Amino acid sequence: MTHTPPGLVRTIGRWSLTALMINSILGVSIFRLPADLAAKLGAFSPFSCLAAGAGILIIAGCIAEVSSYYHETGGLYLYARDALGRFPGLLVAWLTWLTRIAAPAAAANLFCTYLAQFFPPLAGRKPELLILAMLIGHLALLNYVGVKTGKHVSNFFTAIKVTFLLLFVLAGLFALLAHPEIRIPITLPSSTPDNWFSAMLLLVYAYGGFEGALFVGGETKNPTRDTPIALMSALAIVCVIYTAIQFVVIRTLPNAAATGSPLYDAALRFVGPLGATAIGIAALVSAYGYLSANLLHAPRITYALAEQGDFPSILAAVHPKFRTPYVSILLYALLVFAFAALGTFQWNAVLSAVSRLAVYGAMALAVPVLRSKRPGEAHFLLPLPYLFAAFGILFSALLLLQMGRAEFAVVATTCAIALVNWLAVRRITS
Repeated sequence: MTHTPPGLVRTIGRWSLTALMINSILGVSIFRLPADLAAKLGAFSPFSCLAAGAGILIIAGCIAEVSSYYHETGGLYLYARDALGRFPGLLVAWLTWLTRIAAPAAAANLFCTYLAQFFPPLAGRKPELLILAMLIGHLALLNYVGVKTGKHVSNFFTAIKVTFLLLFVLAGLFALLAHPEIRIPITLPSSTPDNWFSAMLLLVYAYGGFEGALFVGGETKNPTRDTPIALMSALAIVCVIYTAIQFVVIRTLPNAAATGSPLYDAALRFVGPLGATAIGIAALVSAYGYLSANLLHAPRITYALAEQGDFPSILAAVHPKFRTPYVSILLYALLVFAFAALGTFQWNAVLSAVSRLAVYGAMALAVPVLRSKRPGEAHFLLPLPYLFAAFGILFSALLLLQMGRAEFAVVATTCAIALVNWLAVRRITS
């Protein structure tokens, strides 16, 4: 009798996938972002949230159509490999993996910073390393023993995180109506195209992350139908939250651009110390939830690469009891710990931001290519596919042109690694 190797379990439904995407987007950047946007655009900043949301929605529309061709685990790597070839697929995989390692590492760095504010003895290098090991290690263990466990953790912290942020918005709007004296007058600053481009780049980082949840396609109950709905729902919810938070901050906080903790300072002004403390706790919860989401979906990148023969086959190993890609989970957890331990929040945030736009451009390009290669197979069709693809490529290219030399160096290095990887696997399989 032959034994079939254990496969992944399809246990993630539509709304769990939506929650996972929201959790993957709403990291700790929202607790700093309003100040950065206010510094660049002032009273115009809420409109930048809407503009960036529209641009990302175009990208998401392209990804939604492309993802509806597939039931397998692999996400953007699989789509790019099928549509554009093996090297573009590997390039997308490496850029995505870089993003999904550096972004949660940045969140882990900020988690340690916020925790030290509540418990000053935890400040310092040795306590930070211990916190990082415990934080990342136990989340890896939760996902090691089963995707269902990881899914429930992700759902729980998504609900908590969104509740905190919605309460902040509602309390701020009520305060603006009930206490006119706290309102900050609206002044329209002079803004340049550079200010807008810089703000949009920040928002691409803030809106990014939803694409990582696509790597659990092999564990989603009905990915071809659920993924497009989850994508659109998650981005619409996040766009409303970002815009509302930005409005509340600039209308209630004097000189919002000068603070490093805009939500905390705004809550202190219109709710008091108790509300400000709740925001500090929300930042911790947000960082924890963001890490839990990434520990759930990001290891599926190396799993998919190994399954396609582009990475060592050991990374495609599925645990015989827990039915999880346990080797990929352990490797990913070690890398996130290493980046968090060796880097800073700023360093990790830059690494995670520079790689997304090239990947988004590739996904927009994949729309017309797959329509030509696999006509009639998509379960979700964009109404104006070529227009969506053109706008998606243009949006990505324009923002890529705004990146500096340091960001270009990181992308170029990642491309070089992907090229070496491609040459190695090409030689083995040729």
